[in-house]
Amino acid sequence: MDNRPIGVFDSGLGGLTALRQLQQVLPNEDIVYFGDTGRVPYGTRSKETIRRYTREDCALLLNENVKYIIAACGTVSSVAQDELARLPVPATGVVQPTAAKAVATTQNGRIGIIGTAATVQSAAFEKALLAIQPNLHITATACPLFVSLVENGWIDEEDPVTVLTVRRYLAQIKQAGVDTLILGCTHFPLLAPIIQKELGDHVHLIDSGRETALLCAQQLGERDGLADKNTGRCSFYVSDRAEGFSRVAEIFLGRSVQENVQTVPPERMKQKG
Repeated sequence: MDNRPIGVFDSGLGGLTALRQLQQVLPNEDIVYFGDTGRVPYGTRSKETIRRYTREDCALLLNENVKYIIAACGTVSSVAQDELARLPVPATGVVQPTAAKAVATTQNGRIGIIGTAATVQSAAFEKALLAIQPNLHITATACPLFVSLVENGWIDEEDPVTVLTVRRYLAQIKQAGVDTLILGCTHFPLLAPIIQKELGDHVHLIDSGRETALLCAQQLGERDGLADKNTGRCSFYVSDRAEGFSRVAEIFLGRSVQENVQTVPPERMKQKG
């Protein structure tokens, strides 16, 4: 058994949806969450910048003595997977487990992907899907405004701005006749009811945070790395002002955030050794 915490990071707050899923799948595990709120968004950055941010985010979590790292960010998972592979602890992004679930779910071989611009441009989800099943028909669409809508709390199913934005972005996805849609950014599950209504109940939505949490549980179990004494505590860190984090985090987690939120000084984001 291993009672060290699990580390989760994201460019901002979207990774909290993955944290929520992780708490449901592994309720006894302690978790350290880092949201890089001072440098969000990652989705519009260069590959080199995203890779550097990934190294620094992981360094922070390693300094917290985590046993496993989840990059709960579609952009990082798409662009900097090799950085995760170099870590001294097991780590995963969201691409591989999500792609596997999508292939297992589709009935007509038509899969849609929505994500940030960097995620879509990287074609990481497409590569992962086609590696599993080469004859798929894939339609990918960048939906950068979804992140802002979610972080501003514009997630009501009747909000006209959000509904029209979803309709505009998903027009190509809908026309392609997909029966499975990958929510390739951890912000997007909060828009799932609106997305589902727009596409219809016959389209299956794949939550990347959920599939990643399940993979984490599987891999820790295989390594005899699950906790036997922890109580499901969470520690929250951000790279910009902590004020207001709890209010927005409540939207993502579906509960009041009572835990202390700490702002991380830049010098703490350095690789151990």
